[in-house]
Amino acid sequence: MPNSDKQSAKQQHRAGFVNIIGNPNVGKSTLANALVGEKLSIVTAKAQTTRHRIMGIINTEDYQIVFSDTPGILRPNYRLQKNMMNYVDTAIGDADIILYVTDTVEKPDKNEEYVQKLSHLECPVIIAINKIDISDQAKVLSLMQWWGERVPNARVFPVSAQEKFNLENIMDTILENLPLSPPWFDKDAFTDRNLRFFASEIIREHILLQYSDEVPYCCEVAVEAFKEGETRYDISAVIYVMRDSQKGILIGKGGSALKRLGTAARLEMEDFFQKKVFLSLFVKVDPDWRESRSALRRYGYED
Repeated sequence: MPNSDKQSAKQQHRAGFVNIIGNPNVGKSTLANALVGEKLSIVTAKAQTTRHRIMGIINTEDYQIVFSDTPGILRPNYRLQKNMMNYVDTAIGDADIILYVTDTVEKPDKNEEYVQKLSHLECPVIIAINKIDISDQAKVLSLMQWWGERVPNARVFPVSAQEKFNLENIMDTILENLPLSPPWFDKDAFTDRNLRFFASEIIREHILLQYSDEVPYCCEVAVEAFKEGETRYDISAVIYVMRDSQKGILIGKGGSALKRLGTAARLEMEDFFQKKVFLSLFVKVDPDWRESRSALRRYGYED
């Protein structure tokens, strides 16, 4: 290809950040995973499952879409949650496109502050009304009208992330609004996170699935060792909790609960990494980790 043609093709390449925000429990991470085609974010029925800002990348010859999944919007009660909301505010400020996820269950004016922000953004805004598969047509039409009036600059789509309904129209709208730009990441990248991060998130996901009450929200997972062999990954992780009673619940009688957790996490890791995994889990008490700046920095919540 002549140099002028190469330059022209480069100039036609599109790339940008689609930052996904929304309240907890609306299926935001399910939608992010469905759009990217990879499991990047924890997906459970519990609120506040996403704590970090996680990027998933779609690459073709003509474009690169960087989907950025953020924690669910909430009123912060401690330093960890304040840092989580910083991810959301940063995502609004540096987006090429905002994808705001709501659903047919929550009140549309929940977190009115962020609804107002959407109507004043200069970048394109897409509003996805999720979970239409558990609603009726009259309610969906009413919600579409409400959002259309409150955020007149937005494109509003009824979707079902679970059933992957109407996601193609969202993708088409993203491509229409993607700015001309060279790629931000290498063309073979699918996320900005490393394997250690996904190991810790898989463990945390199964803590959320297997334990009830406040225990999952008082836990943090730190991968202490990650040895990559040709046929097996050897992983050692510590689960930090805030109280001795939580440590006892996590371990269970004779270590039974921790063993069950380790087995479930290991099997999912093997499916995710496509390699055998040897997983060692330990539990320690760190009573102030959610408020400690040094602990949050160690767990990747502060620079």
